Amino acid sequence: MNDVAISPKQLANWASDLQLIADITQSHAAIFRVTPAGERSLLLQTVDCEPRHLEALLLQANLKAHFSLYQNASPKDQVFSQHSAPYNPFNESSAFSNYQVNLPEDLSAGAHQPSALLIRDVNADPQWRATGIGSLIYLPILWPSGAHFGALCLYHSAALHLDDKALQLASLTVNSLQLHLAELLRLQQQAVTATRKESKAVDVIGLQTFIDSFEEHIWVKNTAGVYTICNQSVEKAWELPRSEIVGKTDEELFGKDIAEIFLNGDRLAIETGAPIIVAECLDGEKQNKHLWLETLKIPALTPEGTLAGVIGMTRNISKHKEVEEQLTLATNVFKHSLEGVVVTDRHGNITDVNGAFYEITGYSREELLGQNPRLFNSGRHEKAFFDTMWTHLLETGKWNGEIWNRRKDGTIFPQNITISTIYDDSGDVRYFVAVFADISAQKQNEAQLAHLAYFDPLTHLPNRMKLMMQLKQEVKHAKRLNAQLATVFIDVDLFKHINDSFGHSIGDEMLVELAKRLRCQLREQDVLSRIGGDEFVALISGIQDHEDAAVAINQLRQVFEQPFVVSTGDHLRLTASMGVSIYPSDGSKADTLLRNADAAMYRAKSEGRNNFAFYTESLTKQSFEHLKLQSALYGALEENALYLMYQPKLDLVTRKTLGVEALLRWNDPILGQISPGVFIPVAEKIGLIYDIGLWVLETACLQGMRWLAEGKPFGRIAVNVAGQQLQRSSFVEDVKRILAQTGLPATCLELEVTESVMMHNPDVAIRDLKLLGDLGIELSVDDFGTGYSSLNYLKKLPIHKLKIDQSFVRDIPFDTNNTAIAKAVIALGHALKLEIVAEGVETQAQAEFLTHNLCDQAQGYLFSRPLLPADVEAFLAKA
Repeated sequence: MNDVAISPKQLANWASDLQLIADITQSHAAIFRVTPAGERSLLLQTVDCEPRHLEALLLQANLKAHFSLYQNASPKDQVFSQHSAPYNPFNESSAFSNYQVNLPEDLSAGAHQPSALLIRDVNADPQWRATGIGSLIYLPILWPSGAHFGALCLYHSAALHLDDKALQLASLTVNSLQLHLAELLRLQQQAVTATRKESKAVDVIGLQTFIDSFEEHIWVKNTAGVYTICNQSVEKAWELPRSEIVGKTDEELFGKDIAEIFLNGDRLAIETGAPIIVAECLDGEKQNKHLWLETLKIPALTPEGTLAGVIGMTRNISKHKEVEEQLTLATNVFKHSLEGVVVTDRHGNITDVNGAFYEITGYSREELLGQNPRLFNSGRHEKAFFDTMWTHLLETGKWNGEIWNRRKDGTIFPQNITISTIYDDSGDVRYFVAVFADISAQKQNEAQLAHLAYFDPLTHLPNRMKLMMQLKQEVKHAKRLNAQLATVFIDVDLFKHINDSFGHSIGDEMLVELAKRLRCQLREQDVLSRIGGDEFVALISGIQDHEDAAVAINQLRQVFEQPFVVSTGDHLRLTASMGVSIYPSDGSKADTLLRNADAAMYRAKSEGRNNFAFYTESLTKQSFEHLKLQSALYGALEENALYLMYQPKLDLVTRKTLGVEALLRWNDPILGQISPGVFIPVAEKIGLIYDIGLWVLETACLQGMRWLAEGKPFGRIAVNVAGQQLQRSSFVEDVKRILAQTGLPATCLELEVTESVMMHNPDVAIRDLKLLGDLGIELSVDDFGTGYSSLNYLKKLPIHKLKIDQSFVRDIPFDTNNTAIAKAVIALGHALKLEIVAEGVETQAQAEFLTHNLCDQAQGYLFSRPLLPADVEAFLAKA
């Protein structure tokens, strides 16, 4: 089973989507989830579901899903089949079908779809008749591998109430849920990948050699149920050479009856999405001896989460069955020790604690029995810390060190702890015993001494020694996350003149103020230190490229734009030279990065001071180009370098122009024509997008007024709203002000917002968009289908249109996936009483497909490219 956490917010969104489908179809709905035990349990339900119906549906669903877990036959009892076309139960597993709920072309014809179940009259179906309902839709919800997450159940007390339209909406909801599950799985895979450290193998051992080294029986089947590899232990146990095993199915090896038992276990592992254990008790050669085997079956998944096959491993667990507990505890020492003592079993579950444990932590013995020590986790230690601890403990049998844990009242305290491993007679781990002492007072003394040793007494910033420690930590962190790290060496130009002219006390004032200013320009997770008289170093983490570093450096340079007012009343100015090195391109060690940043700083000084340079000269040039683009963008509004073009939107049936979309363009007098895909992200990074967005809105409204004054009706002007605009509390008032100043009626304005922008803070978005809608402004959801929105929020938003993103319009009607998505969006939009607009329509075939499927409006090169205002007038006149 996929172990992916689903947040309460996500569950709330699903519950809202479920209620929406139930409201539209006037029925009841529930989502069942597969438990670790393989049973279905209730996850979500609509408000009016009756418990008796849910219990009956769950009972029936679990009856249909259940089959035996245990194999009771020995592989040595071989029955070989001579069929030319062997029976292969793998082919019957729903886990190997298409996991998306795709509706049949002709639903009314009753075409059968294994992944979608619509029962119009439950009384006529003997398998579901006992539920006592009238009509039913039961759709499985699958992980990308085919493992069962659960099912969506839509039902009504009356027969024939649920129809094909209800099935279509339910299928759309299931697809949305499966997209969310796939995204959760993808994010988890990214997190797992990010925590893995790179390893450089010197000697590579082949897979066959590797598995042959194990006494356990190890084999692999592909998705067709064919053995693809096995080890020597399998050959000995099955008394067959590898050449007669690989390429065969279970039926060919053992006969149909035994093969069905084995394949049932394979199916369960696939459908549960988790390893399953099958215990086997086989008679040995001697009558008084039994051989206990344990078979572990694991579904093998690709990095994308799709099924690759099944891995099996069978091992002899007889010794584990015969082991008796041999652990002896020193009872008196345990009870009366001043140190806290906790005992766990080999799984880490607490079996006992002493009295001192209660005195230190506040937890009593009764509260902790059966609990895991993770209960005390303070959150201060990374996973790597515990991995190292457990590796050392399991290798040597003992670990000693310091750990920060959490008391029952929530306070965090340090412990000096020794963990010992207690083995049984067979040498296996039986218990772990931990003895610890509270060292809070000792740590407080150490912290006071550390502050004196590691921090600058003037600015209270980390000193050089502390910086090197932090830089080493940041390098490790960046390596683990496969990220970049910028080391910025800042040297104040000619600071000696300040000390010589005004005295060291004034110089100290300026250094303290400079430290405050620099600190304010950095994020909380970034590091700033003072390593010498007028030398500072900043560590900027989490950057994606040198452009991010250039933006951060530009912010640091801004602190020198304002004069420093000292106690004498003088206004003094400072400049600085900065050098930058980037991990890992400019060095993989802390001292190398600092040395290279220092070298880059001296190059900046040699080029005239009040400057900065990257250690890699080519990055310096690129960063200057980036800063040049930033500087040019600051002046673009004042210099009238920005302008708008307009693309018409037409009614697909009448081909009448219903409006135009305003598109932003930039033609810089020096840099030339610059693509919006280049300068809009820069504007968002440097905080100009809000001002530019207001300029676009005002310019479009003025143009609309000119057309109205000239008697040229154009419908509505659509203006795109960026995320940072909608997040501003003043946005609604700014829109009202622009409409009042330009005189454009609100009924002539349309605002387009992407679904991802609305999901950033949906409650605020709903509030502000309702206020705008009340003015008469029409609202559209742009690029619909490219993000992860909630149908519930979509229902609540006061929107009028959904725009199908051009990526879904491209290649229709030839691409079946895009045609299915376009149809689904149109059906969903019309169900919510919204108009549908298709973007990027370039061919007549696309237009005909969209028209046939009742899409309302379209825009694209087939009708018109973006036009200048004069060309729009000509287009309107021609239309």
